[in-house]
Amino acid sequence: MKFILLAVGRTVEKHYITAINDYVERIKHYASFDMEIIPELKNTKSLSTEQQKDKEGELILKALQPGDAVVLLDEHGKEFRSIEFARWVEKKMHTVNKRLVFIIGGPYGFSPAVYAAAHEKISLSKMTFSHQMIRIVFTEQLYRALSILHNSPYHHE
Repeated sequence: MKFILLAVGRTVEKHYITAINDYVERIKHYASFDMEIIPELKNTKSLSTEQQKDKEGELILKALQPGDAVVLLDEHGKEFRSIEFARWVEKKMHTVNKRLVFIIGGPYGFSPAVYAAAHEKISLSKMTFSHQMIRIVFTEQLYRALSILHNSPYHHE
């Protein structure tokens, strides 16, 4: 199984890029992982919020492959403690055949079509984070989950 983080828009802050890349490399010690970026939409001033979500949604859906297990990182999703998330990841490692795709949407969230394509939703916090920062939070939590499953000393109870 391969983990994919699909995100709308590139990360621009150098310190965020450094942190994300650090966790991506750590994750790769335990599992196959790729981060895929969907380019930001151009000329959005003439588009409504719904039109932006629909256009981003089309790009997100194009990036998916048959057989993908799709998980949206969404404020209305299920919340986990880190150990619970590790157990959830472990279960997915035994049940997902191809790709487990986590998706970070654009600034206005997901289109109805993306919600319809999703199998699950996970919330990383009740708080709101920038789309740049959530990439760090997610990659750190995925690394933490994998380290828990491999009995690494990274996580302390």
